Amino acid sequence: MTTFKGPRRKAPLPTRDDLLAFINSSETRVGKREIARAFHLSADQKKLLKIMLGELEADGAIAKGPGRTFSEPGKPPEVTVLRVVGVDADGETIAEPLIWKQEDNPKPKIYMNPERGGRPALGPGDRVLARIRKVSGGYYEGRTIRRLPQAPGAVLGVVEKAGEIFLVKPIDKKAKSDFRVAPADMADAGPGDLVRIEALPTRGRRLREAKVVEKLDRLNGTKSISLIAMRESGIPIRFSDEAFEEARRAKAPTLDHRDDIRHIPLITIDGGDARDFDDAVHAEADEDPRNAGGFRLLVAIADVSWYVRPGTALDREAYMRGNSTYFPDRVVPMLPEPLSNGWCSLSPREDRGCLAAELVIDGSGNPIAHRIFRGLMRSHARLTYDQVQAHRDGAPEEATDGLDGVIAPLFAAYECLAENRRKRGVMELDLPERRVSFAEDGDIAAMVPRQRRESHKMIEEFMILANVAAAETLEARKRPCMYRVHAEPPRDKVAALREFLSTLDIPFAKGQAPRPRHFARVLEQARNTPRGHMVSQVTLRTQSQAVYSPDNIGHFGLALRRYCHFTSPIRRYSDLLVHRALVAGLGLGPGGLETDHKDFAEMGEHVSRTERRSAVAERNAMDRFAAKFLSGRVGEIFAGRITGVTRFGLFIELEDSGADGLAPIASLPDDHYDHIEKTHELAGRSRGRTYRLGDAVAARLMEADPLTGSTILNLVEKDGGSSETRRPKRGRPKKTPGKHVAKTGRRATSKSRNRR
Repeated sequence: MTTFKGPRRKAPLPTRDDLLAFINSSETRVGKREIARAFHLSADQKKLLKIMLGELEADGAIAKGPGRTFSEPGKPPEVTVLRVVGVDADGETIAEPLIWKQEDNPKPKIYMNPERGGRPALGPGDRVLARIRKVSGGYYEGRTIRRLPQAPGAVLGVVEKAGEIFLVKPIDKKAKSDFRVAPADMADAGPGDLVRIEALPTRGRRLREAKVVEKLDRLNGTKSISLIAMRESGIPIRFSDEAFEEARRAKAPTLDHRDDIRHIPLITIDGGDARDFDDAVHAEADEDPRNAGGFRLLVAIADVSWYVRPGTALDREAYMRGNSTYFPDRVVPMLPEPLSNGWCSLSPREDRGCLAAELVIDGSGNPIAHRIFRGLMRSHARLTYDQVQAHRDGAPEEATDGLDGVIAPLFAAYECLAENRRKRGVMELDLPERRVSFAEDGDIAAMVPRQRRESHKMIEEFMILANVAAAETLEARKRPCMYRVHAEPPRDKVAALREFLSTLDIPFAKGQAPRPRHFARVLEQARNTPRGHMVSQVTLRTQSQAVYSPDNIGHFGLALRRYCHFTSPIRRYSDLLVHRALVAGLGLGPGGLETDHKDFAEMGEHVSRTERRSAVAERNAMDRFAAKFLSGRVGEIFAGRITGVTRFGLFIELEDSGADGLAPIASLPDDHYDHIEKTHELAGRSRGRTYRLGDAVAARLMEADPLTGSTILNLVEKDGGSSETRRPKRGRPKKTPGKHVAKTGRRATSKSRNRR
């Protein structure tokens, strides 16, 4: 019997959302044929599909690629040429497409997998042909297919003599090898000189060749570390003759346009190694009966605007630098020494011009009133944080004799401000800084955490109060202000933090916009627990970066609606701009902001860049000092704590020195490791080992290179054996979707470990 079959029922035409979901979920670009096959479309429906795809492309919902294929906007090709642009805060290598034709979409950020087969790590500027795939979390992962030749470029390095040839060893820790320089291309440089070289085209696998284009400095042991960091970051070192001469001609200010406040016992409080003193403070109980329990404060700041006028050589030099840069052994000042250590430094018992903020607070630390004026002051004492703290703790030193009536009111006022800070819910991150101490011969004696005492917090609160007063004054007079702004953290980072905290059973605000008090509550819960330092680090990485801008969006971290920097014009150009705006807005005499000043938005971007430049230089110098300090202790075992977890290894902070080092993934106990972002850990599949952010570990120092600042560590097993001696199990484990897989094999060679 023949069964009659009717016409085949057409598959339903996919909706717009169906098409977007299919295209966006595909790991590769797809064409109309693949889409039609996936949805079982008929010939007539394919015509409608073409129309729908055209509409989606016109709306910008999908992007058209080569061969009439489609993908989500901003998705890179499956195979393309990438250029390495740097590393992120966790040390992961980031690349971007060398050619990008999707003008309406930003270049995607691509995280590169570690190089395989013992090949040196990728560094900024490297070009590779890579295979791209989208991974969980919405970002992309790249794996090198082959490296591509590099265009000649400038490199900083140190000259060494190797037999009859000259070698230049790059100062960049990511550099892949040394350069060979012919004697004729040395440009009068010799062994021990810091030089700038230009790479020459080199064929084959021979040592790369270069020529010296500039001889920079003669290096001399520990004293050269900061110099290398300055040159590496491009920080200006010398002032022009014209600017220095302007500073040398500076004179004492007069009382014109100034209040005489030399009778007020203002004091400066700074670190013992401070090189300039630009703020002085005073406090007394408010005698107004309407403000019982309140205080009147005076914050006096060096009047840099009196000496550095717009358009002068001094102004051009200060703007170019943007800020002073501080190294353990020296400072690169924003202003020449006759000003930075002279007329603009509030030295004791010397008349100095100042811009002062008179501030009134109530007993709960709430601001009531403020007034900003130009004054002539005289510091009555130069004290350190330690001396003031010792006086507070009942163990006064000779330097504070007779100053109890000055110091006690300062702390009393601070207690009110601290209460106000707690009410605002300001985040208190537990992230101690390192301090380098030097022996008499200039060598490094020790590296210790920099202690943060109540005296530090007191001055910080006074400065914050004065900064707010400056911003409010300018805003009230509708004058331009260079705000210090700190945006809310990005939503995706907040979501990641919430997910991480859930693994620690720490609740975080859900379903509402995050507020500073929410983060403060988390930090308080974790404080004094084994995970406290880890929670502080993850919370910090969640935050946006503070910048300078004429557009006020508030300061999220300090929980303030308006905020600017007013208290350090010796070392920050942003503060000098605020001083000039106040001088002009309040009619305080010469040195005010002129009407033809540069665009404030452009200036804000510039000083933000110079601030980041100095931060990088200071961090790189500290890494080199740490490597120098540890270079004689290779082979020793140190207690440490994991401060970073990446696909290529673990970053570890050593407890006794605060130095940071990398334990490459190849040095971990042999296993296949999953990088689990949610919990910030590397988890071994076969043996169950887990390495998590914040874990206490023991690590053996394998390498410490003062030139590059590279420190390489190997974890030590609980039985005392080095982890790199383990052999991998046979067999290939199955991949786990949604996780980054890192396989460790035999111990990495010294060369490959040093370049990661």
